Amino acid sequence: MAQLGGTPILILKEGSERTRGKDAQSRNILAAKTIASAVKSTLGPKGMDKMLVDSMGDVVITNDGATILKEMDIEHPAAKMMVEIAKTQDNEVGDGTTSAVVIGGELLKKAEELLEQEVHPTLIVAGYRLAAEKAYELLKELALEVTPDDTATLKKIAMTSMTGKGAEVAKDMLTELAVEAVRMIAEKGKKIDTDQIKLEKKTGGSKEDSVLIKGMVIDKERVHPGMPKLVENAKIALINSALEIEKTEVDAKIEITAPDQMKAFLDEEERMLKGMVDKIKASGANVLFCQKGIDDLAQHYLAKEGILAVRRVKESDMKKLASATGGKILTTLEEIKPEDLGTAGLVEERKIGGDEMIFVENCKNPKAVTILLRGGTEHVVDELERGMTDAIRVIACAVEDGKYVAGGGATEVELALKLRDYAATVGGREQLAIQAFADALEVIPRALAENAGLDPIDTLVALRSAHEQGNKYHGLDVYKGEPTNMLEANVIEPLRIKTQAISSATESATMILRIDDVIAASREKPPSGPGGGAGGPGGMGEEEF
Repeated sequence: MAQLGGTPILILKEGSERTRGKDAQSRNILAAKTIASAVKSTLGPKGMDKMLVDSMGDVVITNDGATILKEMDIEHPAAKMMVEIAKTQDNEVGDGTTSAVVIGGELLKKAEELLEQEVHPTLIVAGYRLAAEKAYELLKELALEVTPDDTATLKKIAMTSMTGKGAEVAKDMLTELAVEAVRMIAEKGKKIDTDQIKLEKKTGGSKEDSVLIKGMVIDKERVHPGMPKLVENAKIALINSALEIEKTEVDAKIEITAPDQMKAFLDEEERMLKGMVDKIKASGANVLFCQKGIDDLAQHYLAKEGILAVRRVKESDMKKLASATGGKILTTLEEIKPEDLGTAGLVEERKIGGDEMIFVENCKNPKAVTILLRGGTEHVVDELERGMTDAIRVIACAVEDGKYVAGGGATEVELALKLRDYAATVGGREQLAIQAFADALEVIPRALAENAGLDPIDTLVALRSAHEQGNKYHGLDVYKGEPTNMLEANVIEPLRIKTQAISSATESATMILRIDDVIAASREKPPSGPGGGAGGPGGMGEEEF
């Protein structure tokens, strides 16, 4: 509201709330810090899990940062920006989501201390950007090389990713599966498409029963009990049109005046369906995957010819089948040729966890594979899937970039040490921001120590002292509670986890710091009577989650 000659002028809609200056900054920073502290306790091998219950009563138990923030119903706009950090990290690398959010929160916490000392936000932003640029340079110097054939190192990277997650119990076997799966689908000079590794979950059995199938597992069953359950040396037809009599585009009526006409009409339908099956048979196919429906009569003829058929297969599964078997997805039966068929050593229907599933195995050079995950309960299998997804993604990043760094807080402590030296060479107030950036990075080893029940200050002092003596790969061994060479302890991570975490955290923190005015529109009140929901003004400006 503004005043002109004593007359009030309404600029914002009634009920809108406006927060300005220091007040707006401190509220935004508080919201971001709250989000960071919500996930901080999940970091590291001794991190704890969160149980999230949604409005429908569905339960998710996880310590995956991105999943936790996705499931939380977050209201505050600055807090939502912190959730974006986790989303970006998850999309780009797949792991390190908690680290990215925790660093983002710590950068804002350190910035708040500088704001109280009257350092201008734009100076802090400039300092943070300089520090981030320097951090990328230092990371490149710290990184070590890895090749796609170095399976031992790739397994260590996958193990580091799985440690502290639900998948940890059987991590030796699971990392083996993940590394083998990524190496199978990797092609030289091409970006690895981790979507070509299908994770199929089935409750029952234990985590150790999880297997890698050099081909595909389709959660469907044969369309007809008369079809063979097992086909060896399979020739596979992939068709995305229906094996049914098509309806005409326009509404057409057929007038039948005599019983023999009716018979002729039905006979013609039968002949058309038999013709379709004959075409499949003539191509040499003995297995058929159809994206749409298969007519009952066509099912009967397929069974008679000894062809194993599956209908209503998902489009994504059809694409993976084509990659795994080397077949082509055909739009019509007219164009079916023997060279378009895919091949597999074995196609079999098996009962897994009470459900029938089709296994397409022993493909020659599969560019799509399946990992069948087993576990005692649904929550166990879900967490296993999240851990496995992270492991697959980090292996893919390491293979693509060919670079990895030490984990366990070693990289962060080394960066902090070098950034403090760099800050001394930068003039002006920006050096305060660079020092704050260096302090913020040390939140990672500090959080690892806290979660392991160790004294964070003692731990940090010991780590700094180790790095000052030139031990740049020393990080925190949470089991021994002392600085240890992380390369020897097999705690390593892809370089991209660190670069992406620093870039997302810095960008979000600088964006939040530059905001000095929050204008929140009034909420539309729900139509119900009194007490009918979260209407009312100002909801956006309050730290409520």
